[in-house]
Amino acid sequence: MSENIQGTGESFNLDAFLKARTLSKEAVRECAKRMQVGMSEAEGIELVESILKEKGMERTWHPTKFRIGKNTLKSFSEKSDENVRLGENDIFFMDIGPVFFGHEGDYGETFTTGNDALLEDAKNAAREVFWQTQSCWREEGINGKELYLQAQQIAKNHGYELNLKMDGHRLGDFPHGLFFKGSLADIEEVPIENLWVLEILIRHPEKEVGAFFEDIIR
Repeated sequence: MSENIQGTGESFNLDAFLKARTLSKEAVRECAKRMQVGMSEAEGIELVESILKEKGMERTWHPTKFRIGKNTLKSFSEKSDENVRLGENDIFFMDIGPVFFGHEGDYGETFTTGNDALLEDAKNAAREVFWQTQSCWREEGINGKELYLQAQQIAKNHGYELNLKMDGHRLGDFPHGLFFKGSLADIEEVPIENLWVLEILIRHPEKEVGAFFEDIIR
């Protein structure tokens, strides 16, 4: 493996990479609008992958994740309870990893149904923790390990617990693993913009649910 963990391949093109990011965000948000109460996670995955294919996805570089209700507490590698279905006042998130134009997209966001204020707060808190942590990286130039120490404290400030099993990673022209397969939380380098994904998964202090948000830091 290359020691240049922030390197890219000869085919890397920033415009194509950012377009892959845009298409990934669009797919997640379009899917959220089309979700219906009673749908299963498997049906949600089928929907988002159909939208990605419509947008020209070449392949996925990681499996599509769609979590509902209590399953939103689970990290990427944990298996969902397949019996969970979307309720009228519920929470769900998507985590997708498509490849467009030979470049990796990766985006995740949480959404709610109904009008449960506690679930809405969790959704918003995940975004706030992401944005505030990103601001720390931008303003202080901190490395990956320090970034997640900051994220832990920021989540705590919002009244939530950060799940460190979702701890960010590299992206780039496919496959980024030629340069680095580890996590953002482990690196002692300061991550450069438009290459690293910051993942935030928080646990609600009162309900058995979580909320997730991820995007590249830039």
